Amino acid sequence: MKNPRAGTIRASEIGSYLFCARAWWYRRSGREPDNQAEMLTGTRIHSRHGRTVLAAGLYRWAGYTLLLAALTLLAVYFVNGLI
Repeated sequence: MKNPRAGTIRASEIGSYLFCARAWWYRRSGREPDNQAEMLTGTRIHSRHGRTVLAAGLYRWAGYTLLLAALTLLAVYFVNGLI
């Protein structure tokens, strides 16, 4: 019996295809790619990079917070010094 959804492409598959047409084709045809070790290494590298990007964002947020606190304290110092 033929699968009625065999020719249907889901919206989520479009993004997958645009990212990597070969990987989309492998998933679509039910085949496992031969480069599993390389794909696992790439996944680990992307995870590590994601953590680094997250840490950089947190450090930036902390830096802006400390800068705002320093400017506030400087403003309070000058206002109290002028009175």
